[in-house]
Amino acid sequence: MAAVAAAILVAPATMASAATSTRVGGPQRPAASGVLFVQTDNTTANTVVAYHRAPNGALTRHGIYATGGRGGVLQGSVVDHLASQGSLAYDRAAGLLYAVNAGSDTLTVFAVRGERLQRTQIIPTGGAFPVSVTFHNDRVWVLNALDGGSIQGFKRRGDQLTGVDSWHRQLGLDPDATPQFTHTPGQISFTPDGGRLVVTTKAGANTIDVFPLRRDGRPAAPVVTSVPDAVPFGFAFDPAGRLQVTEAGPNAVETFTLNRKGTLSSRGSALTGQMATCWITATNHLLYASNAGSNTLSGYRVGRDGALVPLGTTSTDAGPVDSVASPDGRYLYVQTGGHGLVDAFRIRPDGHLTPIGSVAVPGALGGEGIVVG
Repeated sequence: MAAVAAAILVAPATMASAATSTRVGGPQRPAASGVLFVQTDNTTANTVVAYHRAPNGALTRHGIYATGGRGGVLQGSVVDHLASQGSLAYDRAAGLLYAVNAGSDTLTVFAVRGERLQRTQIIPTGGAFPVSVTFHNDRVWVLNALDGGSIQGFKRRGDQLTGVDSWHRQLGLDPDATPQFTHTPGQISFTPDGGRLVVTTKAGANTIDVFPLRRDGRPAAPVVTSVPDAVPFGFAFDPAGRLQVTEAGPNAVETFTLNRKGTLSSRGSALTGQMATCWITATNHLLYASNAGSNTLSGYRVGRDGALVPLGTTSTDAGPVDSVASPDGRYLYVQTGGHGLVDAFRIRPDGHLTPIGSVAVPGALGGEGIVVG
C-alpha cells in the first residue's frame, strides 16, 4: 500500500495555469465529508487511488491500492482507454468496491474501510477486456468489450463472488470492427428496480439492449432498441426513472422512457454542440455530460415533463470522461484523461458549476472509473 500523501489541488487549466500550485477548497458551508475512489487503468499495474473528501469539496490523497491486475487500452482511444462508463462501482451497503482489469480479463473486489481498501478477491470476468460493472443486492454483472462483447453475472456472498455459467450472454458484435474504441459496448447497468440490465453497444450495433432477468437471475433475450448512427455510449437514470443516454454520433443527450416490456420510447434529445459527448452523471434533477473532444461539460436540468433545459457549458482540463456527484448533490468530480487529473466543481443551487480545483492521479493518463462514498 502506498504511504499516505497529501494531494495538491490546482485550478483547472481553463481557469489558471496548471503550473500554479495552490490549495483550493470548495464553499464553506455545512456538508458531510467522505471518500473518492479513482481507477487509473494503468497497463503495468492497475490501481485505485483513494482521496478524502472534505466537507468543502476539497480532495486529499490518502492511499494507492493495487488491484492485482492490469489496465488495458482499446485501439484508437486517446483520453479514454476503456471507452466506457462505469468501470468502477461502489456498493455502499455491502462495503465493497468493484474494479475491472481490462488487460487481465478480471474483476477485483475490495472491502472498503473508510478511505482504506483491502483486496479480497480477483476473479475472471468470463470474457475479454472488461470495461463496466454494475450491482444490485447480491448480484454483480460485468460487461466485456472484445471478442464480440459479452455480459457475465456473479452471485455475491459476503465479500466473495461466484460466476454463474447460465448468466453469461454474448452480444454478437463484430469482433473485427475498427476502431475498437467506437465499436465496442459502452456500459452495463441495472435498472433502478434491479429487474433488468441495460447495455449500450456504441457504433458496434447502434443499439440499446434491455435484458429482462428471470426469477433465477438468468437474462432473457434482450429487447433491442435501434438508434441508427447515434453511437449510444453512457447513460444514467434520472429521479423519474427515465434513461438519459449520451450519443457520440450527433453529440447529444437523448431521453428515453423504459416501458414495462423493456421497450424504449424516445422523449426527445438535446444537442450539446460539443465534440465526443460520451459520459453522463445524474444528480437530483440535474445532468452533466462530458465532452471529451471539447474539454467541456454540458449541464441540463430535467423538467417535470422530462424535457432537458440547457444550463450551458463548463470548461475542464483536457479529456473529460467519467464523472460522479457527491451523495448530497453539492459537488461534481470529473476524470480528465488527457493529463490524468480529477477536476472538482461546486454544484450551485441553480445547477451551474463553479471550479474549486484539481488533483493529479498518479499513473492515470487515459484512466477511467470514479466513485464517491
